[in-house]
Amino acid sequence: MKNRIKVLRAEKDWTQAELAKAIQVSRQTVNAIETGKYDPSISVAFKLARIFEVNIEAIFQDSE
Repeated sequence: MKNRIKVLRAEKDWTQAELAKAIQVSRQTVNAIETGKYDPSISVAFKLARIFEVNIEAIFQDSE
């Protein structure tokens, strides 16, 4: 699934580790989500939306 997490994270000047701590996952999980190797759970997607103050659709796009 395509996403804008790397861009949104850069806008806040956060490292992957800082974002991971904020949403309670590992840095490796953040990396896997950013690179499209892992699709997050609904609860992680909602945490990301809350932390970036956008709706889920502004972060994720179906790759089809």
